[in-house]
Amino acid sequence: MRNKKFKMIFSIITFFLIALPLTNAGNFIVDPEQKYLEKILIHDYLEGGWLDEKNGIKILHLNGSYYEMGFQHGYLLKEEIETNLRILLPYYEKHGYPYDKILNVWEIMDDYLPDFYKEELQGLADGSGMSFEKVAVFNTMPALFNHLFTCCELSIWGDATVDGKLYHIRSLDWTLGLKDPETQIPFQDNIVLFVRNPEIGYASMYPEFAGDITCWSGVNEKGIAVGEDTCLTHDVTYKGICPAFRMRMVLDFADNYEKAIEILVSNRTCGTNFVLSDGNVPIGYALDQTANISYVGKWDDPVEGTPPFWQIKDAIRRTPMFISPECAAVELRRVRYDPSGLLPFIWAFTGKSYMYTTWMHYKALSDEIEKRYGTLDLNNSMALLRDVYNGKTNLWEFLVSKIAHKWSCLSQFVTCPENGDMLISFAGPNTRACENPVHYFNIFNLLQEEPPEINS
Repeated sequence: MRNKKFKMIFSIITFFLIALPLTNAGNFIVDPEQKYLEKILIHDYLEGGWLDEKNGIKILHLNGSYYEMGFQHGYLLKEEIETNLRILLPYYEKHGYPYDKILNVWEIMDDYLPDFYKEELQGLADGSGMSFEKVAVFNTMPALFNHLFTCCELSIWGDATVDGKLYHIRSLDWTLGLKDPETQIPFQDNIVLFVRNPEIGYASMYPEFAGDITCWSGVNEKGIAVGEDTCLTHDVTYKGICPAFRMRMVLDFADNYEKAIEILVSNRTCGTNFVLSDGNVPIGYALDQTANISYVGKWDDPVEGTPPFWQIKDAIRRTPMFISPECAAVELRRVRYDPSGLLPFIWAFTGKSYMYTTWMHYKALSDEIEKRYGTLDLNNSMALLRDVYNGKTNLWEFLVSKIAHKWSCLSQFVTCPENGDMLISFAGPNTRACENPVHYFNIFNLLQEEPPEINS
């Protein structure tokens, strides 16, 4: 174990060496010894963190304290983070959230965020050379995602799978059209597979955008997997912890579903439905929630069978709309609870409500689970997901996917939390994840890999 007290003293000394350089007519005089000390300090913080690449997939290994993991993240992905900021800041301003407004949201949520994540943000700022304010704004953006996406999340186990093991299925959907105005690099080029091993907490593996210390979905070493869909609702607050940080907390600190649920239902802020998987039991849970309403249910909960939705034994699934009637009652553009039928179909085309599309997505995924029931494993679950997204399962999915160019998935994965296996695919510059090659990883194998030697 490294001597933390020595490191703190050394950091303070190095800070003054860096912060108080000699000047001449406004130009810095570079002290070779100062540069040497800077290099030692950077070497120390980077210990155990490195950027790898396998089959074109960037894999970022993070190890150590929360500050150290942030520093490694910022230092190793500095260019990608700068690119993502140039992409996202104009996008959010266009949608009503200029920089100052996002900063105001951060200042409210700052009171609720655990200190160790603030330490990680400080490390991210120091490693990347950015201000703390800028990285805080970047990581507050997930709190503002109260608008429509078409993601999906599924948990299947027991009789639904070929071996009884639990498989957690995730598609992260967004537009493929966001590009850096300076370099024209697409946003999806900067999705990285993170392998995170904190000094305090559990190791985890998940895909995420460079610069974002939150988490939209992933799996940890204790067999817990989690992911979410955003649901539009009137019932929101910034006085809490946004869903992306709560999922980060689940992967870092939950070793069973009870602990994970406790984290997810606390400090709620906006409309979200989670799918939570515990591969050890095995069991999956659905969580529908707004700032003031919370539902937690298993597959056989009566809520899961509220028409036109239906129960499937040993299967939980969600698309971006609520099944809980209480949550649905405060959902934006939810003209009526039942999203099926002719009227919702017409409303979808007139822009009155988007619910028919999310309903048909739910229905297509559910129909395929039933058709393939009892045969699903890691490979077949990924095949199910890709077939739905490629419009191979019904006419509506074909029209939405091929004609309307929806279901623009940026990443898709299936993981078996019990043994750490994961199949994952990523979008390309002009191709969706469901159209690109699938890659295999295992969290425990990746955790055993040794970092390369850092030149002194």
